[in-house]
Amino acid sequence: MPTPSTSHANVTVIDHPLVQHKLTIMRDKQTSTASFRRLLREISLLLCYEVTRNLELTTLEIETPLEAMQAPVLAGKKLVFASILRAGNGLLEGMLDLVPSARVAHVGLYRDHKTLEAIEYYFKAPDDMSNRLVIVVDPMLATANSATAAIEKLKERGATNLRFLCLLAAPEGIDAFTTAHPDVPVYTAAIDSHLNEKGYIVPGLGDAGDRMYGTK
Repeated sequence: MPTPSTSHANVTVIDHPLVQHKLTIMRDKQTSTASFRRLLREISLLLCYEVTRNLELTTLEIETPLEAMQAPVLAGKKLVFASILRAGNGLLEGMLDLVPSARVAHVGLYRDHKTLEAIEYYFKAPDDMSNRLVIVVDPMLATANSATAAIEKLKERGATNLRFLCLLAAPEGIDAFTTAHPDVPVYTAAIDSHLNEKGYIVPGLGDAGDRMYGTK
């Protein structure tokens, strides 16, 4: 079972052994781009399993080879996965393997390396998000500037039921995010020590986008 954070009631650490094992390999600077990309896709399946653990169910009458039965199916409208570009797509792809019917939103943000503020360059989302669960994905919750801005954009579009899923979080990012959006639960595989002067998570795993795509 995922573990609630001891310092933040709205933060859940997904401490499954397979998640932690794969995360350790991803942290290793010797891990290749191809392996990093594969591991991110694999770990996203496990993270998605946990962030969707309490989805509402209804029943549907079906015929098995033996008899009719009332069987459980997901209730309500299809989920929306909102990827914060570009690194969020690494989580998105694996999550779509698990929930292929999910709708997808893309939020294009980049971090100004001097101010660390989030600059928007793209936004595309489904029109009817008010009655859907929206799961926002980005591998890192560092300063939280990008995540906070993405949530604001999605709320402006009508989203009211949101969750944020990341691979790693820094305490500074969690504080900033939960202050700005106390109504949005955070799910992460680990809460690391701190941010360095450049706004990177320490010990972290470097820049997730660069390691995923082989860029610098």
